[in-house]
Amino acid sequence: MGEAVEELCARLVRLDTTNLGGGAGKPERPAAELVAGLLTDAGMDPVLLERAPGRSNVVARWRGADPSLPALLVQAHLDVVPADPAEWSVHPFSGEIRDGFVWGRGSVDMKDMAATVCTVAARWAAEGRGPRRDVVLAFVADEEDAGEFGAHWLVEQHPHLFEGCAAAISESGAYTVHATSTTGAPVRLYPVGTAERGTAHLLLTATGRAGHGSRRNDENAVARLTHALSRLADHQWPVHLIPSVRAYLERAGAALGVPVDFDAGAEVDVDALVAGLGREAAKVVENTVRNSTRPTVLSAGYKVNVIPGVAQAQVDTRVLPGTEDHLLAEVDRLLGPGISRQFVSRQPPVESRVDSPWFDAMAAALRAHDPAAVVVPYCMGGGTDAKAFSRLGIECFGFAPLLLPPGFDYKAMAHGVDERVPVEGLRFGVEVLDSFLSSV
Repeated sequence: MGEAVEELCARLVRLDTTNLGGGAGKPERPAAELVAGLLTDAGMDPVLLERAPGRSNVVARWRGADPSLPALLVQAHLDVVPADPAEWSVHPFSGEIRDGFVWGRGSVDMKDMAATVCTVAARWAAEGRGPRRDVVLAFVADEEDAGEFGAHWLVEQHPHLFEGCAAAISESGAYTVHATSTTGAPVRLYPVGTAERGTAHLLLTATGRAGHGSRRNDENAVARLTHALSRLADHQWPVHLIPSVRAYLERAGAALGVPVDFDAGAEVDVDALVAGLGREAAKVVENTVRNSTRPTVLSAGYKVNVIPGVAQAQVDTRVLPGTEDHLLAEVDRLLGPGISRQFVSRQPPVESRVDSPWFDAMAAALRAHDPAAVVVPYCMGGGTDAKAFSRLGIECFGFAPLLLPPGFDYKAMAHGVDERVPVEGLRFGVEVLDSFLSSV
């Protein structure tokens, strides 16, 4: 039968591929070599590509029976964020399997999907099966930083590897959300990512007049900056419902017994509507009904009795499709005079069709293994490597199937302490992915 998916996930977790950012950290190559070996065993010819030594990417084309069909991209990243062993119940790179979970950094984000994909490939090879269309498998580096050694570099330097790909699936979608209807009945939602907010991370620079800390100074750069940051942090950005968010509210609302009618003519109180869905269903959508500007980094001064002439801050800014120009104009108004801004990073939003044969096939695969599944589109508040692959005209979806038990805080796992993934959830993911790839 081959290696169990939970054992493979644990093996991948034990390979420390910590990304510290800026090109620093542990290389992805050991994980890439493991994956490449598994794909070779499954009859493929994977290639390893590196922009820098050790920063490995693995790409393989799984040939389909009908090459005239548009290809599908299945992509996962091999790097993980840092973890401090002193904070964990188990060592973050132990890959320990206990209490029905695989524990360790990357078990949810996202070595679980890498293990799921490789398990399906091994199963099909053993059974003599193959896909109907070409399936490109990409396991990439550097997603947890800027993608400069991974997806963005591949798209810029090796776009031919993804030739013919019409759609892609990857992380942050098709996981169980246990919600409760207005009648008290349990409802299992499975949000599939059909959009992502864009990033427009900003560096703000306030200039003023340097001077002695004991003297009056009406051009204090620190005061100027902190007042501006307060205005940004307190600003209530207007509601802007993109198709993915609107569809989530309508379909989740229908499943939960919450009336939603955007066509009735009356203005809808979206914040009240989101709250009315209940806590678990609301968490999926509450961050994507509007843009956000959240200050995260401050830098100013060098001595307590010296007023500096310059103060800087970074602001994590997330942008819904079609709103960036308005957002930046409003940011400039809120900042006021004496403060300039520039982009630290800038990547556009991603939006795929809510209703498409791809989405329908994902929904059908989920319902085949959980007949009570309510499959809904949603918009991710953050971002993934879809921002790179969408540049090639590929429709990108968050579809990494995972069955989660009630009370399991999935959102707290990625980048969190004691990250772990349920073994039964991994096995469910294998079956759903198998069904999806068999149907498209």
